[in-house]
Amino acid sequence: CWPWLSVCRSLLLVIVHVSSCSAGKKIIGGYDCPPNSQPWQVYLTSNGQPWCGGSLINERWVVSAAHCKIASHLTVHLGEHNVYVEEGTEQRIGAEKVIPHPKYNDYTSDNDFMLIQLKEPAIFNEYVKPIPLATRCSSAGEQCLVSGWGRTEEDGNPSVLQCLKLPVLSKEQCVHAYGSQKTENMFCAGFMKGGKDSCQGDSGGPVVCNGELRGVVSWGKGCAEQGYPGVYVEVCRYTAWTKNIITKLQNVTCYY
Repeated sequence: CWPWLSVCRSLLLVIVHVSSCSAGKKIIGGYDCPPNSQPWQVYLTSNGQPWCGGSLINERWVVSAAHCKIASHLTVHLGEHNVYVEEGTEQRIGAEKVIPHPKYNDYTSDNDFMLIQLKEPAIFNEYVKPIPLATRCSSAGEQCLVSGWGRTEEDGNPSVLQCLKLPVLSKEQCVHAYGSQKTENMFCAGFMKGGKDSCQGDSGGPVVCNGELRGVVSWGKGCAEQGYPGVYVEVCRYTAWTKNIITKLQNVTCYY
């Protein structure tokens, strides 16, 4: 994709990673998440087809990536682990409103942040719980966890949620990899040597650090390539905007 990285990314991180990863892989270097260990994890489908990830932040609102916006019908799946098996823990709710950040730029990927309002409230239980929004920005060396579902395996096997532990990288490392495409609204996480990445993990999914939603899966060059870590939305820069939108549209408590 280089140097047309931002153009390629606008086709969705999921598609970019499919083209550059070997078939059947999920999160590279990760592991099966313990069942329902990420109860805020959201699985988005469009007209029944896998689309993106997201994070539940209260009973009526989900955070995802702005590049996941689509005109057709979105369904929010909660309480999922194996998305191809009915496990009895799932809740499926339609999207009432989809609100990308007004300054989102689909060419540069800046402000790749979006809110989704649910048509009806989620029911909290051991399988479905919200994640607090970031109370501070990411810091280099901080250990985080990214999660998401891989594409369908070639043999059609069910797909369970994948997890990967990864460190936040320094601003200097991120700029070295991506130059001016890296803005203050983004951070890099992963391994400069490659080999581990959120490849084919759903765009819009969570990066959790110290029990908070610190990042959103956004973009990157290739898949677990040496010198090119994943790039994530810096959630702390959107907390105020999120609070404002929720206050205007829905009188519910957000777990800040």
